[in-house]
Amino acid sequence: MIQGVGLHGEGWAPQVEGLSNAYRCLRFDNRGLGQSQPAGAPITIQQMAEDARVLMDAEGWKSAHVVGHSMGGLIALQLALTEPSRVRSLALLCTFARGAEATGFRLDVFWIGLRTYIGTRQMRRRAFLEMVMPLDYLRTVDRDALAEKLAPIFGHDLGEHPPVVMKQLSAVRKCDLTAELSKLASVPTLVVSGRHDRIARPSAGKVLANGIGGARYVEFPETAHGLPIQCADELNDILRKHFGEAQKL
Repeated sequence: MIQGVGLHGEGWAPQVEGLSNAYRCLRFDNRGLGQSQPAGAPITIQQMAEDARVLMDAEGWKSAHVVGHSMGGLIALQLALTEPSRVRSLALLCTFARGAEATGFRLDVFWIGLRTYIGTRQMRRRAFLEMVMPLDYLRTVDRDALAEKLAPIFGHDLGEHPPVVMKQLSAVRKCDLTAELSKLASVPTLVVSGRHDRIARPSAGKVLANGIGGARYVEFPETAHGLPIQCADELNDILRKHFGEAQKL
């Protein structure tokens, strides 16, 4: 399970909790986060895909079902392209094949992103929640309590940004795997998008799914970029089915 920008491996807690009774689950901190400090030199998607492969080697795994969220989806794609025999299936969540899709300038995203850096800690936390959760959902919850609840899952106070975030965003921005997607036609692939995702828009998920022959596309109607947390049970059910179908091939 490969995490996205600014999150440590604990971000997969809802999936590990739901899947570990049937699968051995490996989650980890990308370089520069949590127990994988420090990042050191500039990082690349290729480096982080190699990190994932090395961890599989350390576990003695010849192959695995690979799940990636956001930047983690790019890393998962790169791993599958570089080491196709190691990937039993791909589950690409709230992600894209072209990093500029997520990091390019869009006024609505820029404004919310800016608000995650300025103002009081409470204001920054609330802006971050607007970036990853749909507004209709946020209207139904205590935002301050939600921010506090999510901090251990994200690995940091939602009003702060880990120092490595800018390096991660740079790595994402420079990566474009669109032209190589057709090489993954033999890999059982699931692409999942949230209809209200501001970062990885459903249009990017559809491009990703269409580029990989035979990929299955699923769109959650009431979620955004935080889909794996907001809809953990439903997503876990879909992942279990995906893994099971891949095993039969």
